[in-house]
Amino acid sequence: MSLTHTLGIALPILQAPMAGAQGRELAIAVARAGGLGALPCAMLSPEAIAEELTAIRAATSAPINVNFFTHVPPEPDPAAMARWHEALAPWYAEFDLDLDAVPQGPGRRPFDAAACDVIEPFRPEVVSFHFGLPEAALLERVKAWGAVVLSSATTVAEAQWLEANGADAIIVQGLEAGGHRGMFLTDDLTTQVGAFSLLPQVREAVGLPLIAAGGIADAHGVAAARALGADAVQVGTALLCCPESTISAIHRRALMSEVARHTALTNLYSGRPARGIVTRLMRELGPMGDVAPAFPLATAAIAPLRAAAEARGLGDFSPLWAGQNASRCRVVPAAEVVAALAEGL
Repeated sequence: MSLTHTLGIALPILQAPMAGAQGRELAIAVARAGGLGALPCAMLSPEAIAEELTAIRAATSAPINVNFFTHVPPEPDPAAMARWHEALAPWYAEFDLDLDAVPQGPGRRPFDAAACDVIEPFRPEVVSFHFGLPEAALLERVKAWGAVVLSSATTVAEAQWLEANGADAIIVQGLEAGGHRGMFLTDDLTTQVGAFSLLPQVREAVGLPLIAAGGIADAHGVAAARALGADAVQVGTALLCCPESTISAIHRRALMSEVARHTALTNLYSGRPARGIVTRLMRELGPMGDVAPAFPLATAAIAPLRAAAEARGLGDFSPLWAGQNASRCRVVPAAEVVAALAEGL
């Protein structure tokens, strides 16, 4: 049985769930175009998840993918937080901000029983996870209503782990991909490789359907991924400039400029490695380091800096998530992007 049949979609093209960069509109547009639209839920409250899914179900009968992180919330570490605030203090002074007023909160929610309770009445056809899989009891609940379970692998070992622990298909996330790395068996960034090197290795190691992600932005990329063993592709960056996305004007301008050619992995915005366009924060503090607290606790202290800089028209402290190939970012409807990608099938 083909993956498109399993997922209930016409085209083997999946929209990457991009928390903070989209809501229902992008998911609906991709679903209507024949691909698999996705709703990222890591930054949404249970009430907001229900509102988004209600609107999606009213707009289309096509299958939908709801996406969650599966991280374990870290224990509070006052010393680590103090070091983080100290590192950011010069910029807080520059923008006349009060470090003592930094809001508390993790900024990202893992998949838990409350989230499962919210989505279960909607019976989403696909549920996907980042950073592994949820605990067995929650995974059983998701599968009980017939949902297809996807999760990201960044190494062969992670793909084998996902196959052994209940995933139905694997998103093979190459190093080129924008946003958070899905790595969960190791923190060693030297294990991370490009999609077209990783894909054939995973194809030899596991028997599950594979979805290639990272650097795929046009029909040629789709054709190449399929030739290397992918059953489908997942695309994110190429959809970010579509009118259905919710990114800022600053982010949009950056994606369509020369600065988008320079991306890097950074843990400064959340505490975990994620790929984005290099910003002032990344240049001056170094994109990766031990100064950021554990995921996702870095987010709270960045938010006021981001807001203050963006008020001046600057993206210096904004997480400008993007993959290594932003060459096809265009201000066109998402359906047009999906149609162009489909020419590679």
